[in-house]
Amino acid sequence: MDCPRSKEMQHRIHLKMSAAEPIIRSKQIQKEVNGISTQVVCTEFSNYIFVVITQYGKIGTLISVTPESRCDDFSTPIFSTKVLLGKDEPLSHVCGKNLATFVSQEAGNRPVLLGLALKDSSVDAIKQMKEVVKSCQVW
Repeated sequence: MDCPRSKEMQHRIHLKMSAAEPIIRSKQIQKEVNGISTQVVCTEFSNYIFVVITQYGKIGTLISVTPESRCDDFSTPIFSTKVLLGKDEPLSHVCGKNLATFVSQEAGNRPVLLGLALKDSSVDAIKQMKEVVKSCQVW
């Protein structure tokens, strides 16, 4: 035998849960960068910001960009990069730092996990991609 009060309580709990914000916020956008279709997905986790920038439709090289405080100045972190998956080459680190440093700073110095699969990694393309990431902000 069902209890009417129990059903009412379950209904209230369901309404509260469905009205709450999602636990993981994510936003996706597609723009042309130097004539190349570029997709950006930004996802906010409690401890990381995950950003994927792809011109191939794949996650590509996965780079961790982490702020580390310096001994002499705690307000300005230094950012270290580490390639977790993919090509560990100097260009990956340069692109990773350029694309993820501002994300970390704007997100309260949280670490950033960055997926890069780029056909065009020119300075101009990176500048345009930064603007696309800013428009896809979830933090």
